[in-house]
Amino acid sequence: MKLKQEITSPHFQVLSQLKNSPVRRGRLRTPHGCIETPAFMTVGTAGTVKAMDPVDLKNLGAEIILCNAYHMFLRPGHEFVKKRGGLHSFIGWDRPILTDSGGYQIFSLKGFCKITEEGVAFQSHIDGARHFISPEKAIEIEAALGADIIMAFDECLEYPAERKRAQASLERTLRWAARSKSAHHRKDQMLYGIIQGGAYSDLRKQGVDGLLELGFDGFAVGGLSVGEPQEEMLKVLEEVVPLIPKDKPRYLMGVGTPSDLVEAVSRGIDMFDCVMPTRHARTGILYTAQGEVHIKHARYKGDDLPLDPSCICYTCSNFSRAYLRHLFVAKELLAMRLNTLHNLYYYLSLMSRLRKAIAENTLDAFRHDFYHNRSLGI
Repeated sequence: MKLKQEITSPHFQVLSQLKNSPVRRGRLRTPHGCIETPAFMTVGTAGTVKAMDPVDLKNLGAEIILCNAYHMFLRPGHEFVKKRGGLHSFIGWDRPILTDSGGYQIFSLKGFCKITEEGVAFQSHIDGARHFISPEKAIEIEAALGADIIMAFDECLEYPAERKRAQASLERTLRWAARSKSAHHRKDQMLYGIIQGGAYSDLRKQGVDGLLELGFDGFAVGGLSVGEPQEEMLKVLEEVVPLIPKDKPRYLMGVGTPSDLVEAVSRGIDMFDCVMPTRHARTGILYTAQGEVHIKHARYKGDDLPLDPSCICYTCSNFSRAYLRHLFVAKELLAMRLNTLHNLYYYLSLMSRLRKAIAENTLDAFRHDFYHNRSLGI
């Protein structure tokens, strides 16, 4: 049984929702087009999805990409991009873009950054130059870049973290969220708040409550995909998702594996991003319905089968495992391109099939088939 009633806000529309479940299919409207949800955002950190061009991405069915404000700030610079018409014009992508504020990347510098109440001082990973980013500066950078969806500046918590540390980090994140909201003036950009709080249920609830008081266009669950087991991640989602207003999109940041996506969608998440499909493509880890193929393995040297016989992507329709292995072992650039085409098609197709399963109320059967096929192995 499906709930027929539509839930609508100015930007987000719930098209169908499973009865007595947070699982839903929706549509997110932006100035550069609509995004069907649940959606996977292909990551183009520095203004490019590695080995792909915009035509490739459109042909794969990508409706939105993610760029990183930290990387674009350092190189080529947000004002440089602004003078060239903003990110869409600069990178030749006329569909929606989300920019991450860069908090995760800055905090990952560890010994090269210093956190104060005002913001974060850090050294560039490119040339060692010193910079300072506050919540206000982060919003200034994201406004100049001109993405459709931007993120508040938050403090990213390490894993594991003691409760006292998690509490202090959450409280700072909420203060920074308020400053991010105050600095945000572009009406054509949606601003999402980020829910922190580590593995502590009460802190996560406090995080949601604090963001609800401020009012955001969407809500992201942050601080996951940082080394915690999947069970812990899913527990956080089960606790947090019911607290988020039903007419707001729910974004799980930096996640994840195909199994992560299936399980998070089954707990009501609408949006995802992850470097995994593109990064793994460059290291020769390729996704199929039966699991992962490590294409460099000798077993594929004389294998004339398509990478995934059930896949209709360009790579699988035209090339054998033997050829893909040859390209990868020979370090040919074409290997990166064909591998990336396939992995992104796999991820985007997975999301399309999940949307279809939700619309047809067959998600349970989909999940059963998904895990059964993976259990068969390559």
